[in-house]
Amino acid sequence: MRVGLLGGSFNPIHRCHLSIAHSAQQLLQLDRILFVPTGDPPHKQPGTLAAAPHRYRMVELAIRLVPGFALTDIEIRRPGKSYSIDTVCAIQQEYGPDAALFFIIGLDAFLDLPSWKNAETLLTSCRFIVFSRPSVTFRTVAAIPLFHSIREETLIALDAAQQERADVVLSSGRSLTFLRLPPCDISASDIRRRVQQGDTLANLLPPSVESYILREGLYREDSERT
Repeated sequence: MRVGLLGGSFNPIHRCHLSIAHSAQQLLQLDRILFVPTGDPPHKQPGTLAAAPHRYRMVELAIRLVPGFALTDIEIRRPGKSYSIDTVCAIQQEYGPDAALFFIIGLDAFLDLPSWKNAETLLTSCRFIVFSRPSVTFRTVAAIPLFHSIREETLIALDAAQQERADVVLSSGRSLTFLRLPPCDISASDIRRRVQQGDTLANLLPPSVESYILREGLYREDSERT
């Protein structure tokens, strides 16, 4: 089985998250996309997230009718800090040694990978699928020593839209895939701001998620939640 792991705070989950999941599933021929809502991520300040049960439920509502999409509460259940290396190892154990894991991540977050716990081990534990983000260029990857084996010409071609996908081999021998996806200007922070100000949420969220937010009164008081 080929399993894509899509983690995030999903605060709230919106149409761009779903679009990324669909693109990765199709382009990498993944059997399953496993959504992994964060519990207490080490790179975020405590108290900045909506309650985990709300975020979990919103993802559940958003994907419940989508074939091949699934959800896990593995990071929500884990006490204390959650690290990606621990999550990947646990999911590998759950799915078995024959399952191939694909770690789906935005380019901006990928650039911070060297600071993650056991980053090099994580790179060899699964295949990274790195999708484009409007705020950064693929070329910035070349400046990171951990990725010195990636040809800068390939990254430049992605930035110039001369190619939409690049499969590269790292010095460890593990493969990594870069995807240039259509830009999406929806952000969770903008959605939260709209909720607080009473603005329309049309076409930003699955209807079931929008209804849940309004019914539960989420994001009406704290515009700083992430």
